[in-house]
Amino acid sequence: MNAKTVRNVPPPQGTAAKPSYGRFIPREELEGAQVWKPDSLGGAPTARPPVSAPPPKAEPMPPPPPPPDPRELLAMARQAGYQDGLRDGQASADAFKQNHARQVARQLGALVESFDAAFQELEQRMAEALTHTAVELAKQVVREELRQHPEHIAKVAHDAIEALMLSARHVRVFVHPEDLPLVQAGAADTLKARGAQLMPDASLERGGCRVESDIASVDALVAQRWRQAAAQLGSRSEWQAPEAGDDLVEET
Repeated sequence: MNAKTVRNVPPPQGTAAKPSYGRFIPREELEGAQVWKPDSLGGAPTARPPVSAPPPKAEPMPPPPPPPDPRELLAMARQAGYQDGLRDGQASADAFKQNHARQVARQLGALVESFDAAFQELEQRMAEALTHTAVELAKQVVREELRQHPEHIAKVAHDAIEALMLSARHVRVFVHPEDLPLVQAGAADTLKARGAQLMPDASLERGGCRVESDIASVDALVAQRWRQAAAQLGSRSEWQAPEAGDDLVEET
């Protein structure tokens, strides 16, 4: 008889049928079961070994991610390249603008300095031209004054004689022949007080005189007096004899 074959034998006749339990408990349901043992009367319950928990079931591995789309990789690479290029371009542009600003500032500074130097030179030339024009206009005024008021020669002769030292002797005053009567009439007292002799000299220009003595001489000619007056104004101007139709003589 096979041990694994289970047969239900009917009970003998005249006996009551007794229930029987004919179900086998599977082994996997018996895992963790323990043999029951009665505890000692009045004693402490015996320790039971802990029931071991069933080992956790291994979770299934997640499926591997799908491979990236080459088009997405290309788009990401393009975007990264664009950002890098934009950043480098902005940095280069900022550096260029700063360098250009420094160059422009240096050029403007040099330009302003050149303008300042040119402006100062122009001011100097304008001042010289203005002074020269004023001196030449004054020359014409003096000439006209000498023509209209020749009697001023008397004052010139008086001042020239007074410029000599009192110890001077043999004083002689040379004037233009046409100015001789004017000096005699206007400076007679001065000539007499110094014992001066009035003498004509046609080589002299009207309006001027020359005084000589034994110890010194005084040049009161118009050209010399005019040269001194122009020098006080910071200009060099020579007195020229007036000619017919001569208005303003420009010195170079």
